[in-house]
Amino acid sequence: MNTSKKAKKIVAVLLVVVLILLAVVFFLGKIPVGIRHGSPSSGLPGAATNGLDIVVAARSQIGVTVSYDPSYQKIDYPNGDIPRGRGVCSDVVIRALRDARGIDLQKLVHEDMKVHFVMYPSLTRWLMFKTDTNIDHRRVLNLERFFGRSGWSLEVTQDAAYYLPGDIVTCRLGGEVPHIMIVSDRKSPRGIPLAIHNIGGGTREEDCLFEYKITGHYRLEPDGNAER
Repeated sequence: MNTSKKAKKIVAVLLVVVLILLAVVFFLGKIPVGIRHGSPSSGLPGAATNGLDIVVAARSQIGVTVSYDPSYQKIDYPNGDIPRGRGVCSDVVIRALRDARGIDLQKLVHEDMKVHFVMYPSLTRWLMFKTDTNIDHRRVLNLERFFGRSGWSLEVTQDAAYYLPGDIVTCRLGGEVPHIMIVSDRKSPRGIPLAIHNIGGGTREEDCLFEYKITGHYRLEPDGNAER
C-alpha cells in the first residue's frame, strides 16, 4: 500500500471516529437527566408555593424592559446583564430569579456546563466547543437542560391548576422557536394564569400560557435557592 492510500485510510478512520463522537454527544444531550439539587414542591393542584417573590420581581420589569434585543453582547461575569431597557424572553427569568432569590443563572449554568458540557445542546445546536458566559444562560434550550438537571422539572399538562405563581414554563413558538415565561398570580376570566414574558415588545403580562406548545414546567423549592 502506497503512502497516498495509507493517508486516505487514516483520514477515513478519523472521520468515522469523529462521526461516532458527534453521535455520542448528540445522544447524551437527549438523555433525560435526574435530580441534582433536590426535588421541587409537589405539582399537584393546591400544593404550597412561595413563588410570589419571583412574580413580583418579574412584574417589576414591565415598563422598564421595553424592547426585544436578541443581539449577542459581551457582559460582566458573574451577575452580568445587558441594559435593562432591553432583552429577550430568558432575561425576564434571569432578572427575576436574581432579584427575588439572589440566584445567578449566568454563574450556575456556566459552572454546570464546564463540567457537563456534553449534556447541553451547545455543540449539536450551535457548533460551540466551549462555554460562553455572555450567552449560554440566555439560551432557552440551555436553561431547560439546567432546570432539569437541578431537579426543578414538573409535569407538563394542559390543566391550569397545576401552574402556580412563580413557576417557569418553556414552550415553542410556531412549533420551533424556544420561548420561556413566568407564571403569574393573576388569572384570565377563564381562570387560566397569566404569564410574564418578553415576546417582542418588552416585558408584558398576558393571557398566553396555553397559546404555545409547552415543553417544560419548572418550580424552585418554596423557600430555597439553587446551589451557588
